Amino acid sequence: MSMRTRKSRPTDGTGPSGRRGRAGAVAAIAAALAVAAVVPATAASSAPAHGPRDAVRAGLERVVTEDGFPAALLATTGRDGRTRNHTAGVGDLGTGAKVPVDGQVRVGSNTKTFTAVVVLQLVGEGKVALDAPVERYLPGLLRGDGIDGRRITVRQLLQHTSGLPEYTSVLMDRVFGEQRHTYYQPRALLDVALERKAEFAPGARWSYSNTNYVVAGLLVEKVTGRPIAEQITKRVVDRVGLRHTYFPGVGEEGIREAHPRGYHASGPGAPLVDITRIDPSWGWAAGQLVSTPGDLNRFFSALIGGELLKPAQLAQMRTTVEIPDDGSGSTPGSRYGLGLISTPLSCGGVMWGHGGNIPGYHTYPGVTDRGRAATIAVTALQPPTAKGFTSADAVVDTALCAN
Repeated sequence: MSMRTRKSRPTDGTGPSGRRGRAGAVAAIAAALAVAAVVPATAASSAPAHGPRDAVRAGLERVVTEDGFPAALLATTGRDGRTRNHTAGVGDLGTGAKVPVDGQVRVGSNTKTFTAVVVLQLVGEGKVALDAPVERYLPGLLRGDGIDGRRITVRQLLQHTSGLPEYTSVLMDRVFGEQRHTYYQPRALLDVALERKAEFAPGARWSYSNTNYVVAGLLVEKVTGRPIAEQITKRVVDRVGLRHTYFPGVGEEGIREAHPRGYHASGPGAPLVDITRIDPSWGWAAGQLVSTPGDLNRFFSALIGGELLKPAQLAQMRTTVEIPDDGSGSTPGSRYGLGLISTPLSCGGVMWGHGGNIPGYHTYPGVTDRGRAATIAVTALQPPTAKGFTSADAVVDTALCAN
């Protein structure tokens, strides 16, 4: 998940990521994550960049050697469907182990797109109406200071225009510290949010809040009578053959398959600490999934290609609102749909994806309407430079713009 750089963004680990206005790393973490020594690249080419592929490999290597991320993983998929995987850095700072090719990572707020797909599938089945109040499906649930589920629509949840306050701004420091191994019930997350005042009246503006997707998850469970983890698995993961993607079970703190370790620093100049094992329940329907760069390419390609939603619901998902440009590093022109972000490409056109941050990992996927896809993952929430994720996310742009 992620933490906040925007005034309107959460101080959490489940925000959209990178230059398109991720929920970022909390200010303390932005200055905190530092690496004492440069980690050598292990798989990305160190040769000078002459062609598009060389530029992609060189960019990935710079993410490690210049920006200081312990490891970087990249999957690119061409219009022919062929996927190429690249790695740089080391997968374990303690042992020096190699970065596993297309290794599993926690993908944070990319989970939101999966959740939104399930909600939109239910819309297509006539079981949910996008512009119906949340009250219709979860009667009496949303009540608080300026908060009323009778005035908030399902669409506003998915598009972050509900005004619901952010629960992770309260929990973030805890889940990096003494409550790293604490299990949170979804309703407990919502209770934390409802103790705070609404950010604004429903529909008045846009502001990223993970609370929206906790409510969306609860809505799915109420309408289907089944767990959100099962619905995501059945309706999305299994349907498009994501072999390395899963929703961690209750109490599950490890990562099941080959993976690079994830790292975090507690303050400026502090050493990177292995934070791979956490209880991710505090992310739930907003940010709990584990996946790989290759699987994220497959997922977003299948989504944009019409394999998961009917045309009417996909069109709704791709109907976007402006993400405010407040100087926090988002790409000018980025827009938010229903759990989906469009981001301008340097070569023209846009890419579709989301992005996510969670303790130990940052992921940034993008696909184009012309069938190209690229996803990068790095193994810390912030490098020791002021660039943040700019260089890492730029590799995706380079890959998608390559001829």
